[in-house]
Amino acid sequence: MKSFIPVTPESDFSLMNIPFGLFRAGDYYAVCTRVGDTVIDLSICHNIDVFNGIELPSGIFNEKTLNPFISLGKAVTSAVRSRLQEALSVGGYLDADIFKSSALMIPAAEAEMVLPLNIGDYTDFYSSREHATNVGKMFRDPANALLPNWLHLPVGYHGRASSITVSGTPVVRPSGQTMPEGATTPHFGKTKQLDFELEMAFVIGKENPLGRPIPIEEAEDYIFGLMLFNDWSARDIQKWEYVPLGPFLAKNFASTVSPWIVTLEALEPFRVKGPEQKPEVLPYLNIDGKRNYDIHLSVEILSNSGSKKTVCRSNFRYMYWNMCQQLAHHTVNGCNVRIGDLMASGTISGETEDSFGSMLELCWKGTKPIQMPDGTQRTFIEDGDTVIMRGWNDTGYGRIGFGECSANVLP
Repeated sequence: MKSFIPVTPESDFSLMNIPFGLFRAGDYYAVCTRVGDTVIDLSICHNIDVFNGIELPSGIFNEKTLNPFISLGKAVTSAVRSRLQEALSVGGYLDADIFKSSALMIPAAEAEMVLPLNIGDYTDFYSSREHATNVGKMFRDPANALLPNWLHLPVGYHGRASSITVSGTPVVRPSGQTMPEGATTPHFGKTKQLDFELEMAFVIGKENPLGRPIPIEEAEDYIFGLMLFNDWSARDIQKWEYVPLGPFLAKNFASTVSPWIVTLEALEPFRVKGPEQKPEVLPYLNIDGKRNYDIHLSVEILSNSGSKKTVCRSNFRYMYWNMCQQLAHHTVNGCNVRIGDLMASGTISGETEDSFGSMLELCWKGTKPIQMPDGTQRTFIEDGDTVIMRGWNDTGYGRIGFGECSANVLP
């Protein structure tokens, strides 16, 4: 398939993608997709009969979140995606001057993208073996970096949903308690160790009743799609507060997501096998086949002076615990999940130093500063910096990506 809308080779939004997002223009909200540098209003598509034959409620594409659309189920959402690919192809339903010059198609630079979900609950996992090992080496015994439970279950914690914001929303440097080196009493003030965490997050697209675990072989039926995710962290606050119950103020001040949800159908060409798991996992976590995804990931730091540097190149395929295992474990006790819930992967690090997914690792607790092109150094993120995350791969017929997940840091 080839779109009549121009798509450059480096665009994340080929016709093979067709992600879902939400934009607003004043009080007007509409579910949308994107091809190249053009955003397509699905509400107008519905009104001009693009989706004839697909059972869709009136006004479904003018809701203020994607939750109602996702709740229709994959049979419907997949049909909508396929119909859009047909309609946006050369010679397709929308390949007509009357549509190209209408409000149906909006330049991406002019579309105000908003958080596409009502996120009722958010869970953050800790599923990269390389990341967990690096942290263990830094803060515990290097010879026994992983805690005893890590190779037996996907470790996770419940995060804060209210502070998840869409790409482009600034992050205010948080305050909290820290215990400086050599001090005997805590200090209160702004964090001096603001960090990013490179993650992916999956969106729950189907609900299970309270008390009914999701069997691992059914897990993918409950995953609508993926987003890029930056789980901002205040390392000095975290170090002082996390014992005995784990992260709190160090994490709940902000998380940033990309505006586009890329469906599992779109990511199908990128399936790969994950790392070998030893020791053998318990039966409820055992699943065969290609359950990881080959998604290239990068992180750039853009300074206030305009100096930019790529500091990390990683890949989602590195994850030790896959999404199916995470969801099966999350619900094995009968926990119910709801449409729009977000499950983040945890920091995604690889084996090489340039693939580490956080400043904590890249600078190894501040001992290896990153040199910026303007002559400044970074051990953590400074005021005025913008952190930009990207994720993509290429099918050979078009690139599939997530766009930018970025945020600027305010003092």
